[in-house]
Amino acid sequence: MRTRWHIMEQEPDTVEQLQRKLGCTSVFARILANRNFSGPEQVHPYLNPSLAQLRSPFNVKDMDTAVIRISTALNKNEKILIFGDYDVDGVSATTLVYQFLKQAGANVCTHIPHRVEEGYGLQQFHIDTCIKPQNVDLLITVDCGSSNHEAIARARAGGVDVVVTDHHSITDVPVDAIAVVNPKRADCPAGFDHLAGVGVAFMLLICLRKHLRESGYWDSKPEPNLKLYCDLVALGTIADSVPLIDENRVLTRTGLHLMQQGGQRPGLDELFKLVNIEAGKVSEEDLAYRVVPRLNAAGRMAHAATAQQLLMAADATEARPLAKNLHELNSNRKSTEDDMLRQIRKRLHSQPELLLQNSLVLAQAHWHEGVIGIVAARLTEQFHRPVVVISVREDIGKGSARSIPGIDLYRALQGCADSLVGFGGHAMAAGLRVKAENIKAFRRQFDEICGRDLAPETKSPVLTIDTVVQFDQISDLLITEIETLKPFGQQNREPVLMAENITVVRSRVVGDRHLQLWLKQTGRGRGRTFQAIQFNTDMDPPGPQVEIGSMAFRVQWNYWNGRKNAQLVVEDVRM
Repeated sequence: MRTRWHIMEQEPDTVEQLQRKLGCTSVFARILANRNFSGPEQVHPYLNPSLAQLRSPFNVKDMDTAVIRISTALNKNEKILIFGDYDVDGVSATTLVYQFLKQAGANVCTHIPHRVEEGYGLQQFHIDTCIKPQNVDLLITVDCGSSNHEAIARARAGGVDVVVTDHHSITDVPVDAIAVVNPKRADCPAGFDHLAGVGVAFMLLICLRKHLRESGYWDSKPEPNLKLYCDLVALGTIADSVPLIDENRVLTRTGLHLMQQGGQRPGLDELFKLVNIEAGKVSEEDLAYRVVPRLNAAGRMAHAATAQQLLMAADATEARPLAKNLHELNSNRKSTEDDMLRQIRKRLHSQPELLLQNSLVLAQAHWHEGVIGIVAARLTEQFHRPVVVISVREDIGKGSARSIPGIDLYRALQGCADSLVGFGGHAMAAGLRVKAENIKAFRRQFDEICGRDLAPETKSPVLTIDTVVQFDQISDLLITEIETLKPFGQQNREPVLMAENITVVRSRVVGDRHLQLWLKQTGRGRGRTFQAIQFNTDMDPPGPQVEIGSMAFRVQWNYWNGRKNAQLVVEDVRM
């Protein structure tokens, strides 16, 4: 599917003013103008995020009630259980709240469910098999709980109070919960709905720590330094692909700095070594593509407890075998994922009519539930349409869905509610349960809704390009300037540039499907030759002197063997 290029335009006066007042390159001034910056008073705080910029979370709905209940549990030495999700966001949030409460002297334990054996979220059987047998007084959910009405009612009937902390879309608040701290509540005025589950948990701890300080709780014990927990917040925030704006940007930047310093969390340090992340150079890309998949592999292929143990490991000796185990689980995950994708592509080849639909809803008995989400994401990226992948066992299908801009998955699934046993999630990612006999009806309903919501301009992927440049405008200074915009992610995209009339000096294939190129701009005299990389491409290596009409790319530092070199990361080409 051909990608549409959208080249942004800037107001010349704004660019000139930014360049003059900031003393930056003209290309960087154009990039800033594209992000609606107009002057230094806006730019400086953005380029220098700090914890002091965090807004107060005290007006999040039910925050005060949650804080008072947890404070009571601490003072009475009640048994507290943290119940989390099995993805990296949930594991990070579980670890965060557990370690804070443990440091505060709480009688606290955790439970993360097994993806296949227990399923997502707090279920009624958890109350009888896990919560009550441990004599739990207070149950705190992290990154889940908003849709678990029946289980929360069962807990309350059994004398267990429940505080929900979550960030998933929510329709009706569980009335039996003591508090539901979820910024996506319709009645929550706080403006924190961009937070990941771990971010919501962190805001709870900010408020709890302050309340305990005011009550004199810390007079007899050391007060936890919440900054030292920001590595967990960064990890969960990047893993969940939430917008990297406002608090998410501040907390992620702070957490990345902690990771770069090392020594804070031995488990992460060992995992960085295992995947060859250079000390002091940990980036959001490293986390998203090399660390998060390995941590997630625990919950996908075995049990997320292994990832939690790694994050809580006290030293390298404890962490090293856990990191190796996660690495092996990730290899198994990739093999299982590749096998499932081969099956699906074979089906699409034999049934090409499926690709004429607005969406893809694919179901199969005994597909591995741990990888259906990542397979759905891969198919969404390849075919640019909402995808639902369903694994059927014992007449019940468990599905994972991914979407594209313009299609709100949660709203689409609401429109199919009569065909589903249950569902939950976000606009871009969701999970569902459906009876096998209703999959056909669901497929039809879902496709109709997607077709209704799919605007013509969203039917093909769009690549937004910041500006057209000449190769001699790509300097070390420009790359350094661009790096100040990090961390990149949702709603803080990495700048994409475009250049024309490029000549291939030489090229070769590296790895499985990566194309390495050496490029020079035609007609630029003795201008600079740049090394470039195009990941996961089926394009054959072009021969010397082949001309590329135009190329869209990102520019960044490439660190290798202790050296730093400029590198272009190719996004798309027009020959």
